[in-house]
Amino acid sequence: MKKKVLVIGSSNTDMVVQTADFPKPGETVLGGEFLMNAGGKGANQAVAAARLGANVRFVAKIGKDLFGQEAKKGFLKEGLDIQYLIETADHASGIALITVNANGENEIVVASGANMNLHPSDLPDEIFQNIDFALIQLEIPLKTITYIIDKCRSMGIKVIMNPAPAASLDKQLLASIHLITPNETETELLTGIYPGNAETMQKASGYFHQAGIAHVIITLGSAGVYLSNKKYAEIIPAHKVKALDTTAAGDVFNGAILTALASGEDWPEACRFACKAAAISVTRIGAQNSAPYLHELTSL
Repeated sequence: MKKKVLVIGSSNTDMVVQTADFPKPGETVLGGEFLMNAGGKGANQAVAAARLGANVRFVAKIGKDLFGQEAKKGFLKEGLDIQYLIETADHASGIALITVNANGENEIVVASGANMNLHPSDLPDEIFQNIDFALIQLEIPLKTITYIIDKCRSMGIKVIMNPAPAASLDKQLLASIHLITPNETETELLTGIYPGNAETMQKASGYFHQAGIAHVIITLGSAGVYLSNKKYAEIIPAHKVKALDTTAAGDVFNGAILTALASGEDWPEACRFACKAAAISVTRIGAQNSAPYLHELTSL
């Protein structure tokens, strides 16, 4: 039996309305199609990893409401281990209200709800047992992120941090991370360096290395990723596809990297695997819905 990987993070429901133009304050407009999609960075990454073959334990906090119960059904359908999922009557499940206009621009309001009430006290020690790799993001409280990193360090668990949504992080916190996977915007926020070319990618990666992070993968969208550690410093190109929706492409990449590393793949091969998964995801509409299954990667 494959050893479990651990994903701790957010679960949201995305509610999307298409409209010709955004309403002005006080104005009501008639929209077009309405879509409701399962989302949240933590849940997206957990589902992506599971579909790609990982044995995933997913921990999140949801409300005892319709959105939470539908999310739970989805997790079970995907085969996630959710025995430590927290359900609360004190907070609503996380939701995102998204309006998309005719130009493809969007306006998003997120009500984090139970996600921002996931506390260290919600995480018993049993969650971390028999785990080699843990994946985290920043849609839960920073004090909980700090607790998870400290707990993983004490238990010899390798932590992968996807620093999204972008936020300032303490260098001491970064020192215990095995791999960090920022995109270009997050890289600039954390390092003060925009990774626009090979030289600045190397400089930004150097900032993370000096903070104590051995492995850095900067995601570059359609250009691929920049991999940096003691052995490698190279751009690994993305597959060329016609993108329909880039929502959750980064989450699919992170779920795939977790899966590949936990399977023992070397760094360049893990990046190629994850780039392939992300490329497939952008050809599909939605967040979790867009995550490919392992057998689909052979088509690219």
